[in-house]
Amino acid sequence: MQDKFMGMLGLAMRAGKLRSGEFGTEKSVKEGRARLVILAGDASDNTKKKFRNMCEYRSVPYCEHSTKAGLGSAIGKEERSSLSIEDEGFAIQMKRILEVNANVGRE
Repeated sequence: MQDKFMGMLGLAMRAGKLRSGEFGTEKSVKEGRARLVILAGDASDNTKKKFRNMCEYRSVPYCEHSTKAGLGSAIGKEERSSLSIEDEGFAIQMKRILEVNANVGRE
């Protein structure tokens, strides 16, 4: 499932439906384009708090996933602490993958 999620990140990047880095993600959220925000698990507490507050205020779903190196690698770039998915279809698919992962551990 981890590979499927990371593969979707790569597809979204190639389709031009992803913004990365703190500045790009913040701009995406503030412009109302973000459909899902992904934060690296090893991002700083300040970064996580900033994006959690921003997303909650604007009703944008967000999640923590992978590491900065993992997120960067998935999109063919250097380390990234935050990503924004700007396409509803990609966002829905990625949320489904995350839900399946969350439910696997509960059974």
